Amino acid sequence: MASVAKSASEKLVANYPSRFLISDLCALLETYLEPQYIKNVYHAYLFSAAAHEGQTRLTGEPYIYHPLAVARILAGMHMDSQTITAAILHDVIEDTETAKEQITDEFGKDVAELVDGVSKLTNLEFGSKREAQAENFRKMMLAFAKDIRVIIIKLADRLHNMRTVSVMNYTKRRRIARETLDIYAPIAMRLGMHELCMELEELSFQILWPRRYEVLQESVKRTNVNRKKLLQEVEKNICERLEEAGIVSRIHGREKNTYSIYRKMKEKHLQFSEVFDVFGFRIVAVDVDTCYRVIGVIHNLYKPVPGKFKDYIAIPKKNAYQSLHTVLFGPKGIPIEVQIRSEEMDQVAQSGIAAHWMYKDSKGDHAAPHTRTREWLKTVAEMQHSSGSSLEFLESVKIDLFYDEIYVFTPRGDIMELPTNATAVDFAYAVHSDIGNHCIAARINRRQEPLSTVLENGQTIDIITSGDAHPNPAWLNFIVTAKARTNIRSYLKNLQKEEAGELGLRLLNQALQAYEKTWEDVGKRDLAHLLDELQLESEQQLFEEVGLGDRLAPFVIKHLVSRRSRWIRLRRRSEKKKPLAIRGTEGMVVSYGKCCHPIPGDPVVGVMTAGKGLVVHFIKCRNIGRSSRNKWIHVYWDSNPGSEFSAEISIKTANEPGVLAVVAARISEESSNIENIMADEKYGATTTITVLLTVRDRDHLARIIRAVRNTPKIYKVKRI
Repeated sequence: MASVAKSASEKLVANYPSRFLISDLCALLETYLEPQYIKNVYHAYLFSAAAHEGQTRLTGEPYIYHPLAVARILAGMHMDSQTITAAILHDVIEDTETAKEQITDEFGKDVAELVDGVSKLTNLEFGSKREAQAENFRKMMLAFAKDIRVIIIKLADRLHNMRTVSVMNYTKRRRIARETLDIYAPIAMRLGMHELCMELEELSFQILWPRRYEVLQESVKRTNVNRKKLLQEVEKNICERLEEAGIVSRIHGREKNTYSIYRKMKEKHLQFSEVFDVFGFRIVAVDVDTCYRVIGVIHNLYKPVPGKFKDYIAIPKKNAYQSLHTVLFGPKGIPIEVQIRSEEMDQVAQSGIAAHWMYKDSKGDHAAPHTRTREWLKTVAEMQHSSGSSLEFLESVKIDLFYDEIYVFTPRGDIMELPTNATAVDFAYAVHSDIGNHCIAARINRRQEPLSTVLENGQTIDIITSGDAHPNPAWLNFIVTAKARTNIRSYLKNLQKEEAGELGLRLLNQALQAYEKTWEDVGKRDLAHLLDELQLESEQQLFEEVGLGDRLAPFVIKHLVSRRSRWIRLRRRSEKKKPLAIRGTEGMVVSYGKCCHPIPGDPVVGVMTAGKGLVVHFIKCRNIGRSSRNKWIHVYWDSNPGSEFSAEISIKTANEPGVLAVVAARISEESSNIENIMADEKYGATTTITVLLTVRDRDHLARIIRAVRNTPKIYKVKRI
């Protein structure tokens, strides 16, 4: 294999521009790798060149240019030899006939796993491009969870693709840029890989909104020309003051990238002139103590803008970023941002998780991103386990990637970082999934507050739990973290399956009544044949699908009876089926039509709806006429319903102050809760109010209507 690869690579090298020579890559690797590792990288180059022989990119270049360029990006981060080797080989499984086993034999299991982790799922069929993207992303994140280097290779691969994406057609170019901005740039930022993230954002912005990009670029250039002398003056003054204080440091100007400016203007509704930190300075000091000395000198030189000082050294960001940030009133009142950090913090800020490999033999801040990333990966693994589909998993990760943080405290004084607008439920799940699942209330700064309370910086949160408590579906309306959302959805899905199974068994038994049989009379052999015909794995899966309305019980029984001529004869003697009793406690698989709001005492009919289960309607509801008769289920109210139901009434009342308060009091006196109130347009002296309230049955509703009707200034009350 090696001899074949060598002859192929020699032909390719002859046509290479100098910037793509393998020798350039090897020269870069010699600055930090041992010779035996560089030899392995060169062997991978020969292997990849042979595998990709005859393939070209849309640019017209030999395909090997791309993996070499990806390897050069990673070599600039001082990644280890296995990562560089995998980068050179990263497309051979996906785009050539090379099998994973060949890579294992040539380069070892670790390299093969890295290459496989980056490769797309090409042998499977998907219903849509979106589904394929989600499943490939899920595969990559699973590999990422095992080895962080998978995502680092993928990010370098995406960066080079974005640098050369201009050769693609307009639609594909925009799709790739959108995906980069939505997924890959946030992942790079989450891993602390600041420089790579900035370039991905800038390239995506340029493709998606070219005109906006040009306008902002011109605005930055004009501002830069106007402020050049002023910035030089500020830099000179800072350097002089630091020298006077005997502080050794280096200082350089920092310009905010175009996309960051655009995003800030859009999110905060600012004009370009109102963005403070377009220009600034970065001061890199020797150590942490010196950083705090520098901030004292800077604040003594220029007045700080109140509320703009942030200490990310004491409280690092989620991606392990550490720095002191301050905004100063510069000459002529122009605001200038200054960032102050140590040498190692600066390296971590630029390279993030990649700094772990650059400094892996030393001790320092470089270990922080590795630890933080492991913690994040643990959360991602939980989301992967709890998500029902690849699309749901992709959305959960997206939610988790976009955040502005707040900092709150546990009762023990530990700092917890959460997204802006996080609630007490989000905090509970951030502490532990079990605490979230069993929380019932929260104490915020020693005061008991609802679980929906939005948290603020600096608060101390204490979660109250109960072993009998369970997640509430209503929490999904206010939580913001992916971990909380995934855990709640997972619990509700499992609960829904359990309830669907119980309802499905009841529906099958109802269908079997026509044959004077129950499900217990179905033999194991008949059940096995039935499951085989329906392509189901288990009896429980059959119950769940019937309960959720994905399969209709009469049709399932028809499959069963076709093997039982004796049961068909029984049916001739017993055609009538007993209706299904509705208790109101069946859970999520039995719901009540919001169009007609049926309550106990009403004549009702059930309609099986795929994915929702049984929906109960008033017998004369117009909507049930739209569904086919074979989906109808004969139902009746149980003698003791165990729940409250929603009902809607219309009240015509005088248009006077205080009438609504009196009506609400009358409803409350009759032991009913108001769920919603809507007032129609006022026509002169009268107003029509629609009230959605809770009742036990028709008698309870009748008492409420009588009580409201006997109230002064009420002209008419009727049920809708």
